[in-house]
Amino acid sequence: MAASSQGPGKGVGEDKTPARRQSEGNTKLKYISLAVLVVQNASLILSIRYVRTLPGDRFFTTSAVVMAEVLKLLTCLFILLLQRRGNVRDFIGLLYDSIAIQYWDTLKLAVPSLIYTLQNNLQYVAISNLPAATFQVTYQLKILTTALFSVLMLRKSLSRVQWVSLVLLFAGVAIVQVEQEGKQKETTVLNTNQNYAKGLVAVVVSCLSSGFAGVYFERILKGSSASVWLRNVQLGLFGTLLGLLGLWWNDGAAVAQQGFLFGYTPMVWGVIFNQAFGGLLVAVVVKYADNILKGFATSFSIIVSTVTSVYLFGFHVDLLFTLGAGMVIGAVYMYSLPKAAAPSLAASSSSSISSVSSSSSHTRSHLSNGDGDSETDAFLPKFQGKEKGC
Repeated sequence: MAASSQGPGKGVGEDKTPARRQSEGNTKLKYISLAVLVVQNASLILSIRYVRTLPGDRFFTTSAVVMAEVLKLLTCLFILLLQRRGNVRDFIGLLYDSIAIQYWDTLKLAVPSLIYTLQNNLQYVAISNLPAATFQVTYQLKILTTALFSVLMLRKSLSRVQWVSLVLLFAGVAIVQVEQEGKQKETTVLNTNQNYAKGLVAVVVSCLSSGFAGVYFERILKGSSASVWLRNVQLGLFGTLLGLLGLWWNDGAAVAQQGFLFGYTPMVWGVIFNQAFGGLLVAVVVKYADNILKGFATSFSIIVSTVTSVYLFGFHVDLLFTLGAGMVIGAVYMYSLPKAAAPSLAASSSSSISSVSSSSSHTRSHLSNGDGDSETDAFLPKFQGKEKGC
């Protein structure tokens, strides 16, 4: 009797321990995901601002955009090769069939690729002319533009809380801009190389392009069986070509004279690697983070950028900026909250929230744009399944 009672008791203990360990492991992964998202969101903007304000030779931003595109393209090609278990012949056959044979399908990616390339260049312009904290707050307008394009192009519905959060977001950004307008003259005198109006136009156009391109890319993904990795190869091909065209148009003579890698330092390479692999990193960690956590990460990254800007760049935080930034942070968090909808609408609601939230890594990240968590599930764990059309 004692032996039999000890046996079941032991079994129950053994059952609980793995479950408890799994729960603790998931909690740790969530917090790790939060930390990675915050660091990635804040570090890119701060590092670009830092390298663009350092004295000395300035690297060509157009060459940095091209280099980031090349690194993304090579990464996606490598992952596709791994999916084919290293079979080079099968790998080349897949690329030939998907890119050359189905050329019309490939050409559809020219539009978002052009917009993404423009967006990346505009971000350099914006960050070079705006304080990092101001850019971080204003750039959250991409949530508004993505939501509006999702409603117009994908017929998605937003909850009342989300509509309120968008109004709050716009009001918060407007307050920050009013506050910065008062400092514009002072900033112009102290930093003759910076043009606040130019930076503001660049970030607004970047937000518009980010919203449209993200929704357009999502629409293409939903209408095709091709994998996200393959779509990013197609985007990367166009992105590299268009980036080279922009480099020739804007800096062709200077690059020919001084070299493609002129002004590159270890810090500049760090920015490029962050821009190239940031989207991939976010796509991986988002698998372990829910929508609320992603919204919290974005909000917290604004705080990190602001505090760091105070110490690195002498940024002054006053009451108006604090109010505006606080409204934006609250709006981002509110937008991330799940809809209180019927079960039948839960899937579409989650997709709508995720698509807007995931397009926000900051710079263009093909790897995390589109349909959010459902899309991440489609290309992260399932390497052996649907790879015929990939």
